[in-house]
Amino acid sequence: MSSAKAIVFTRLTDGTILRRRQDGSFRPVKDRTDYARLAKLTDDEIERMARSDPDHPGLDDEFWRQVEEIGAPRSKEAISIKLDKDVLAFFRKQGRGYQTRINAVLRHYMHARRKAG
Repeated sequence: MSSAKAIVFTRLTDGTILRRRQDGSFRPVKDRTDYARLAKLTDDEIERMARSDPDHPGLDDEFWRQVEEIGAPRSKEAISIKLDKDVLAFFRKQGRGYQTRINAVLRHYMHARRKAG
């Protein structure tokens, strides 16, 4: 068993991500995201990249048909969950039932992982 400590990250309210160093202090993590390049991507380019990603479940009509077939348990538990603002906005933009859709996406992921072993 390794005696190495896990790297611990935390996020400040302004979005800054900090990483704990060996001495226990926290230092900002340098953001290497090329936001200018991302802003130039077209919807078609984003869709093409998503389809080529083996971890992307594909949210087409077939995905939603499978979600309906799987069904959901009858009991639910109210929790507090932190989601990225853009993710939440995406689901809310689709109207009523956005929490159910988020649950369906998570359920689909769970079933896919179970099948994968």
